Amino acid sequence: MDDDAAIRLRRVIAKLARQLNASSTGAGLTPSQASALGLIVARGPLGLGELAELEGLNPTMLSRVVGKLHSLGLIERIRDQADLRNVTVVSSAAGRRVDKQIKARRAAAISQWLELLGTEQVAALTAALPALEVLADTMRSDRTLR
Repeated sequence: MDDDAAIRLRRVIAKLARQLNASSTGAGLTPSQASALGLIVARGPLGLGELAELEGLNPTMLSRVVGKLHSLGLIERIRDQADLRNVTVVSSAAGRRVDKQIKARRAAAISQWLELLGTEQVAALTAALPALEVLADTMRSDRTLR
């Protein structure tokens, strides 16, 4: 991929991310809170260090996100009895319901936007998904370019 194409890719990914994040979760959560909740639901229980790494959040921001999710009753904090400094988070039943609602709203929004595109464009986007997923995983695991 040449530099111009790489720049276009970065711009379109950033633009899509801004537009998707601007759409309300419908649950009163910020995009960071909704994302963290989704990870906790999908992968939980998670240690705070692992959650911070997966979300790319610094400890202060992670503390705020986890604190808010806990205060809303969407997650539970579990202290390690052997080392009380270690905390694991797990989703509550309410957290799983909210996560399911958020995902349904976001999927519906994407579906509505895709309906505005032509069949060939939707097929091209669908075909590009595996490559975009590999790119996202590569970017997450490669810390040399950050």
